[in-house]
Amino acid sequence: MTIDKQKGRKRARPGTKGEGDYFRIVLRPKEEFTTFRYHDVGEKGHILRLAGKRSSGTWDTQVWLIGKSDAHIEGDTLVADTEDARRLIEALGSKPIHVMGDVFEAHERPNVPESKKPTEAQKKARLENIKKHNKLVGHSQRRKSKAHTSGRILRLVFQVRDP
Repeated sequence: MTIDKQKGRKRARPGTKGEGDYFRIVLRPKEEFTTFRYHDVGEKGHILRLAGKRSSGTWDTQVWLIGKSDAHIEGDTLVADTEDARRLIEALGSKPIHVMGDVFEAHERPNVPESKKPTEAQKKARLENIKKHNKLVGHSQRRKSKAHTSGRILRLVFQVRDP
């Protein structure tokens, strides 16, 4: 046995020492996934996507890896040096927050407060879904108001009473 194993030391987690070739932007905890797969995005070795498969069978991005030749750290901020890295960082829903070493945390989508909901995109999607539903069910897009139908009933009643 080596001295490290005798003392109970474990292997360092990826990116925590700051000695690797990539900056790691964690989007979701690895406990959500059962299997992982790397994908090169763009030029080989610059930006990698670590996708995870959930127990339900769906895949999602767990981590983005940006090569150290494509970005650098200024203070606690990850700054892009290439166009691809800049687009990736801007596409994230939140600004990457420095955790330790080469590890950052971010969210894929912005956290919208409840007071700002429904957003314009949510309103648009809801209207589109209603239109699709009405088309499938056979409803016309323009519905007659109650006032219009009640007025027609009143006219019918008056016609019957008048001699």
